[in-house]
Amino acid sequence: MYWIMKAKNEAMKDEVKDFTQELVRITSISLDEKKAAEFICGKMKELGYDDSFIDDAGNAVGVIRGRESEPAVMLNSHIDTIAPDEEKWSMSPFRGIIENGKLFGAGASDCKGGLAAQIYAGALLKRSLLPMRGHLVVAATVAEENGCSVGLKKLVSSTLPSIGIKADYAILGEPTGNGLYYGHDGWVELNIHIEGVNPFHVSDAARNINTDLSLVSTIRNTMNTPEEMNIGHPVFNDDSGFRSADMRISKRLSSAESPEGVVSWLNHEVAVLTQNEKNVAVEVAVISENQKMYNGSRSVVKRVANSWQTDPYSPLMQRARQSLSAAECEVRTGKWTLGKLGMGTAGSVLLNEYKIPVIGYGPGSEDCAHCADEYVVLDRIYESIYGTASIVHGLAGIPVCGWTSDEI
Repeated sequence: MYWIMKAKNEAMKDEVKDFTQELVRITSISLDEKKAAEFICGKMKELGYDDSFIDDAGNAVGVIRGRESEPAVMLNSHIDTIAPDEEKWSMSPFRGIIENGKLFGAGASDCKGGLAAQIYAGALLKRSLLPMRGHLVVAATVAEENGCSVGLKKLVSSTLPSIGIKADYAILGEPTGNGLYYGHDGWVELNIHIEGVNPFHVSDAARNINTDLSLVSTIRNTMNTPEEMNIGHPVFNDDSGFRSADMRISKRLSSAESPEGVVSWLNHEVAVLTQNEKNVAVEVAVISENQKMYNGSRSVVKRVANSWQTDPYSPLMQRARQSLSAAECEVRTGKWTLGKLGMGTAGSVLLNEYKIPVIGYGPGSEDCAHCADEYVVLDRIYESIYGTASIVHGLAGIPVCGWTSDEI
């Protein structure tokens, strides 16, 4: 089985390179992913997926149907990218330049390289004529970078049930350097709102809070390599005789922390800091935003992503390790470090909200994500196609070519 997959994968290299390069050249900044979604959907139709369509959220979805309804495996990568700071790039972020085996461009590593690998993993299974017992869904989702996985939530809660599929396992194409990743910390964004009749009291309270929390943030960030806290400057507003100030705060969430716990801690801190400021009201709340998708639909999004971890000895992880080992791929496990606040994956939504076991396996590098001159190594994409297809067949395929019943 594996020599067939390797030969077919080798034959696809130029096709994969051209597709990924064109995908990187298509601008798909968060909430403006229409052109890329249509391009992806068209490619899945061209590759012979049993079904491919764009759902009500704007996600591009491809399905390869198995003989039975389960187990169903979902491969998920997001289409959207952050808006690149072009002044920091040494080249255009949308030219898709290839140099020394590296494809440069916005989202190349996070995670258009992973998306290309997942799309072609499905194609590899079909071209290798490997029978599937359960369904394979490849979901290219929108509004992950800017919308806290809004597209994915609509996919799982509405789109998949509408086509009679329930995902039993999920694999994220986020950057792992083709390691098997099983979790990461979370984060929360909060607003401290301060208001009062006396503008001087409001200003004093805002400065006291900002100075104290900035000191806490500096100490925590010095003690921890990944960014722990980020404190924004107060933004003042005067209206109808009242002065108000708003201060945005980002805070990392460990597995032992919750958004409610952070809100409670901040409420206590600001109460102590403003106890001498009369007639000043202070409120701490998780930030909510009204997000407009590229197709016009809207969703209210809370700026929070909880930490998550799939059991490293779960059936999903064990089967993934076994499949990679059998395919003679590198087997390396780990977790995302997420050095910058606000970074994350859809794993929190899949595992915490929908109870779907999830792991990450993608060709990109976490260190390249959200950086100038972002790139993905092409050889890593080719490796990821083969490795992803091996994992999927190990989870939902029918044993062939010498597989024994105890390997099912």
